[in-house]
Amino acid sequence: MVQTTEYLYIVRDDEILSGEPIIQGTRTPVRAIVETWRMGVAPEEIPKGLPHLSLAQVFGALTYYSDHQDEINQYIERNRISDDEVDPLVRNL
Repeated sequence: MVQTTEYLYIVRDDEILSGEPIIQGTRTPVRAIVETWRMGVAPEEIPKGLPHLSLAQVFGALTYYSDHQDEINQYIERNRISDDEVDPLVRNL
């Protein structure tokens, strides 16, 4: 079931990422936008790498993050891959 939020572009869908906040009409989680931004990519550049998103959706995700930092940071931590989980062949690339 899709649940709207008070944010224009952000919804939750129990069938997508267990209800994690996503960009409406996509499977893109807010955390993906935040992590890209944290890597130093300007918001205006993010749609170039994720062309299915508009700049408005990117700013909507960052606005949601600004108001829900603890929640999104928890999703980021839960989805972080530890060094032990990375295939040794991949690590040597």
